[in-house]
Amino acid sequence: MEAPRHKGKRIAVFGLARSGHACIVALMRGGAQVFAWDDSAPAREKAVAEGLPIHDLHALDFSTLDALVLSPGVPFTHPEPHWSVLKAKAAGIPVIGDTELFAREIEGTGARMVAITGTNGKSTTTALIGHILTAAGQDAHVGGNIGKAVFLLPPPVAGRIYVLELSSFQIDLMPSLKPDAGILMNVTPDHLDRHGNMENYAGVKARMFARQDPRDTAIIGVDDEWGLSIADRLKTGAKIVRFSSSRALADGVSAPDGMLRCFEGARAVESMDLTNMRALRGAHNWQNACAAYAACRAMGLARDEIAAGMASFPGLAHRMEEVGAKALVTFVNDSKATNADAAAKALASFARIYWIAGGLAKQGGIESLKGFFPKIAKTYLIGAAAPEFAVTLGHSMPVEMSGTLAQAVAAAARDALAAGEPACVLFSPAAASFDQFPNFEVRGEAFRQAVAGLPGIVMQGV
Repeated sequence: MEAPRHKGKRIAVFGLARSGHACIVALMRGGAQVFAWDDSAPAREKAVAEGLPIHDLHALDFSTLDALVLSPGVPFTHPEPHWSVLKAKAAGIPVIGDTELFAREIEGTGARMVAITGTNGKSTTTALIGHILTAAGQDAHVGGNIGKAVFLLPPPVAGRIYVLELSSFQIDLMPSLKPDAGILMNVTPDHLDRHGNMENYAGVKARMFARQDPRDTAIIGVDDEWGLSIADRLKTGAKIVRFSSSRALADGVSAPDGMLRCFEGARAVESMDLTNMRALRGAHNWQNACAAYAACRAMGLARDEIAAGMASFPGLAHRMEEVGAKALVTFVNDSKATNADAAAKALASFARIYWIAGGLAKQGGIESLKGFFPKIAKTYLIGAAAPEFAVTLGHSMPVEMSGTLAQAVAAAARDALAAGEPACVLFSPAAASFDQFPNFEVRGEAFRQAVAGLPGIVMQGV
């Protein structure tokens, strides 16, 4: 994709990772003069080898520039502005992100934007919306904070729909944000080192809706006080759709019992059963489904199109991903659960569990998960956290010190299959991966491979 609306502009780009690289190329193709830099010498060397225009921004006169494009991973305001931000402000030029440039490029083209933000659930919701739209025959493309950088997406044309996950960092650098359908999933404490306090953090999230007008839709989760307050205070004229997975709403979309119901002004519009959709188990996924439903309705899809898309959604890799089954036992990869709060969502979603847990423990360990212990038939512990987790588990259930993930999978499969009843072998480690694996993706793939090696297993997605 090119950025022709910035032809002739002089633009500095700080940050040479995936999104920065794509932005630089798009600007150059569009006719802008680009001055790229990164504090990392290896990143600069790699960029030079790829033919990118590297210039030392320390020595550049920022008053000669039209804008600074800042990587979203670089501090904009807290704990203190990056040196490039200070230079830009001193020179009086705007500091923006690649998503801001993208928003400018698609304005007036007939392309539409669905934008998703929130502390939790935004990646699954983004992928779910993209899947539903595509399955219904729409020209939909997913990117932003998930998948492709925005400038790696196809160029804007009438009818094309961009489904973008946006972090708070990206929104902070996107003053022109005006989605046709904007979604705020929830607001809970996160990234406070980058925003200073909860008020600032929630304020950035609320900017999702600041420039909307009556042609747009604001879809807001009201299961937390911050989201509820944002919905109640919104006065842009946009259509407001509240959603909840914790209580029924007389006006909005809710699914507290797994039955999605849409009401408008206390009038029942339609409903949808989520309980049999395998990739949307649990209350947290019902919240995701409510948001996706509202967005897809805003994009003009019918109820049956949305239901079909939800039913065929495979889920995200390493997030409560059903990877295989044998007899009455399913094998679920939740490697993304790197702390207890994340593991709680998976433990709440299954009735009888053979739990594989462990890795590099986070502060607090698994103390907060004790309420789920009665659902667990047996636990298989791996990695550095195994002794600590064993103490917490105590005598609540049988515990096996498996040591390695492969040994844990074999033991859990043996026990679950021998029991002869419906059960889930759940790999939801509630710990980081770094003691045994470089990241949760590699760890999750190791689980998948161990499951695939079991005799008689029927694998999903292969």
